[in-house]
Amino acid sequence: MELQLEMKNRIKVERAILDITQEELAQKIGVSRQTISSIEKNKYVPSTVLALKLSQLFGKPVNEIFELDEED
Repeated sequence: MELQLEMKNRIKVERAILDITQEELAQKIGVSRQTISSIEKNKYVPSTVLALKLSQLFGKPVNEIFELDEED
């Protein structure tokens, strides 16, 4: 049996706390709005650099924003 890993994230929640749109977040970290949307929908796993930029912007450790979910 193969172990599948899925990454969950709290980006939408963190955006709501800061009251910013996907577009505003995208501009702040230098990506497209579509990239933010894809990350929020778990369709795209961000690079380490992008994860660190989000961590810095939200003022939270990466592991509070992203969570690895193991599925059998």
